[in-house]
Amino acid sequence: MNALEEIKELQKRINQSIIGQAGVVEKILVVFLADGNLLLEGLPGLAKTRAIKSLSKELKASLSRIQFTPDLLPSDITGTEIFQPELKDPFVFKKGPIFANLVLADEINRAPAKVQAALLEAMEERQVTVAGKTYKMEDLFLVMATQNPVEQEGTYPLPEAQMDRFLMKILMEYPDSESEEKILELVSAESRGEFISNEPISQEVVFKAREEIKQVEVSKASRKYIVDLINATRNASKYSEDLDKWIDFGASPRGTIALEKCARVMAWLNERTYIEPDDIRYVIHEVLRHRLILSYEANAQRISPDMVIDELLRSVAVL
Repeated sequence: MNALEEIKELQKRINQSIIGQAGVVEKILVVFLADGNLLLEGLPGLAKTRAIKSLSKELKASLSRIQFTPDLLPSDITGTEIFQPELKDPFVFKKGPIFANLVLADEINRAPAKVQAALLEAMEERQVTVAGKTYKMEDLFLVMATQNPVEQEGTYPLPEAQMDRFLMKILMEYPDSESEEKILELVSAESRGEFISNEPISQEVVFKAREEIKQVEVSKASRKYIVDLINATRNASKYSEDLDKWIDFGASPRGTIALEKCARVMAWLNERTYIEPDDIRYVIHEVLRHRLILSYEANAQRISPDMVIDELLRSVAVL
């Protein structure tokens, strides 16, 4: 099988484990193939943890989980030096859980800002510095941070500038009734040991896929459409009266880059060598919903970021 067929097989296997969340699984793979990190928001019990565990199980990749709590320290994530006097070099670095291929940062908003910053630095720089020494992350590296949208007491919301570090923010919703019946069947089958263990897919498939994605063509018209969409978040008055009222601060150039990266992946998954406007529109909600700072008026009217993005798509012409 070629790289695309292998990735499609990976997607199929994860969908068999995460029932009723096909859109979420697809977006997770988009972030993974774009070499980014993601923020997954959803209520407890919607298989957020199971999603990344399934990815690790079906791929030859190590997985670590960090349960974020108010008493967590940055060294609990990055690792620390341990003094061992019997050795010639007595200070030995013990790596923290950030040194894995896949890192689940569970309930990231439960930890204080200093701990969040330690994780976000590793995400951005792909390295950590401890006692003046730099240690690089794995070549295959993904952080999936989760947060609960309901419980806000005792939490430390991520600053808007740091939210920008995530390539996508994905929302996980309740499954429909039919899917929930299948979930019950799946859990019963797993409890009886009735499941097939697949041979994990090699990491090399992901690297090969990423190289192919880099060759996806982005036409001048597609690039201008991306730039126009981002520009409309910063100069909303030129495009829509509603956008002007709703947006205080628009997306940064990091949002522009993220939108193009994710659109490239979607074109590749759709077996095309070029981007179409539909690829851009398909991923724009996940790329921008955490990058827009809405006005007091928008919040008072209960205007969500997704509603703002819908208006954005209506207001910006496709070339």
